[in-house]
Amino acid sequence: MFDGVCNLCNSSVQFVIKRDKKDLFRYAALQSEVGQKLVNQRHIDTSKVDSIILIEPGVAYYTKSDAALEIAQELGGIWKLTGVFSWIPTSIRNAIYDFVAKNRYKWFGKKDACMIPTPELKAKFLD
Repeated sequence: MFDGVCNLCNSSVQFVIKRDKKDLFRYAALQSEVGQKLVNQRHIDTSKVDSIILIEPGVAYYTKSDAALEIAQELGGIWKLTGVFSWIPTSIRNAIYDFVAKNRYKWFGKKDACMIPTPELKAKFLD
């Protein structure tokens, strides 16, 4: 799940879609009905996590830097090298993540509405 009005988040989704050779990931904006349902089912406080949540159905969910690292690991190739960042304590990784998240609208801009996927990408988004 991602912040559907955030330009950085939308660019990140496009980045992952292009590199997701195994077609593993599906997407939902946090602001969408399905996004809200998934957040509520897992009792996630979106006032504390409002930009990226990775859900592995029936297993776990990951937030912030943990989610980003899990996604990068699944992309394979050179992105596997991001695993070295898992050695950095989560509190430090998340402090950096939170700093970027706090400033993402100022630095990258914000849309008035959530992204609408193209017909080719529609299957990658949860309804």
